[in-house]
Amino acid sequence: MQQVEWRTYTSLRDIGARPAQGWPKESLRDKKAEHVASYHFSVQPVKRSEGRSVVAMAAYRAGAKLKDERRGIDVDFQRRRGVVHSEILAPEGAAEWLLDRESLWNGVERMEARRDAQLAREINMALPHELSAEEQLALVRSFVQEQFVTLGMVADIAIHAPVVEKGDDPRNFHAHVLLTMRQAGGGGLRRVKTREWNSENMLARWRAAWAALQNEALQRQGLSQRVDHRSLAVQRSKAMERGDRVAAATLDRAPEIHVGPKARKASRQRTPKSKVKLVGRNLKKGKRPLRYFEFDQGSRRDWNMRTLRKNAKGFAKLVARTEVRRTRARQRLERYDRLLRAYPSSASKLQWKRSSPLVADRLPGRRAAKFAHIWRRRRQLLWIIDQLDRLFLALLGIRESQLTRHTAWANRLAWRRAHHLAPLPGPGRVRSRWLPS
Repeated sequence: MQQVEWRTYTSLRDIGARPAQGWPKESLRDKKAEHVASYHFSVQPVKRSEGRSVVAMAAYRAGAKLKDERRGIDVDFQRRRGVVHSEILAPEGAAEWLLDRESLWNGVERMEARRDAQLAREINMALPHELSAEEQLALVRSFVQEQFVTLGMVADIAIHAPVVEKGDDPRNFHAHVLLTMRQAGGGGLRRVKTREWNSENMLARWRAAWAALQNEALQRQGLSQRVDHRSLAVQRSKAMERGDRVAAATLDRAPEIHVGPKARKASRQRTPKSKVKLVGRNLKKGKRPLRYFEFDQGSRRDWNMRTLRKNAKGFAKLVARTEVRRTRARQRLERYDRLLRAYPSSASKLQWKRSSPLVADRLPGRRAAKFAHIWRRRRQLLWIIDQLDRLFLALLGIRESQLTRHTAWANRLAWRRAHHLAPLPGPGRVRSRWLPS
């Protein structure tokens, strides 16, 4: 990957001055900036070896009551809040019973005899909060129909909205999609699983298609927000290739890690501590101790806070360096203006109309060449100052966003330490206050 070289310049060539013939017609600051929205697309198999039931998962995500025939219990999540819409999409000509949620997933459970079987494939997708509920539903339907149902999968869709009363982020609109591992037809599900759906290339294609479809929907609504499924490193490399140093500089940061429900639940109940755990299957020598405290670096929340703090510190240094460059460039611009004001009044009246050749014709030979040189350098310097202004504002904005996210994490942890760790009296196990996530 090409690295950005930051150093103090001593001439226009050191900061990449653009030749006069390539002068832009309009200031780049006048162009409408594109904001990047949040992107999330994850795929995971539903494994029976982890003690999971696909019937219970479908009931929880759809906010429904289903009978789990394998375990002989009723799974009831009808009181669950935040379920906006749920439906099942199946290929054309598929059996009718595949459109019934209870029949579908109980049938999947019966077909899988192994105790380590993979029952289904779950996809979690973040939805653009800038779109309305109807637009989000149309977006999910279009993507699922095009990418999954046309391949023969049965898709169980559930769209969730944030529950602000529980402390959810008001922008956390997302969709859960449960997919069958077998193709569907008129006789039901096939006996053999389709292994091609497990490939890395298929996952990469799904991620790219979801990003493209979201951007099309945002563009139709006249919104400037865009999503990108690529990593920060890849985005920065592409920005360097096209010469966009401002975007490359803002993308030069460490990514945060995902804090899932298990990690949030662990931090709610108690402060996580590193322990010694016995691992291994050596029957003669016994299990070996794994000392987590020797390499553990804290919880996922702590990791994100350290990452955000490090990013903000790095951007603060870049902001200071860019401010120094802006000051030096403006000082040099003032010097060129003083030199131009030293020429005759007839030349001064014409120089601001970008007609330096006409001015040079009215001056002696050496003075005409010097005037043309100063005029060309001044135009280049104006472009450089514009680029530095854009870079300064972009770096300042990304630094403030990193500090804001760090403050949000710190406030959550402070609240938990002040309230959540104090147990509440009650029968049975000790109950604790819950921190909204």
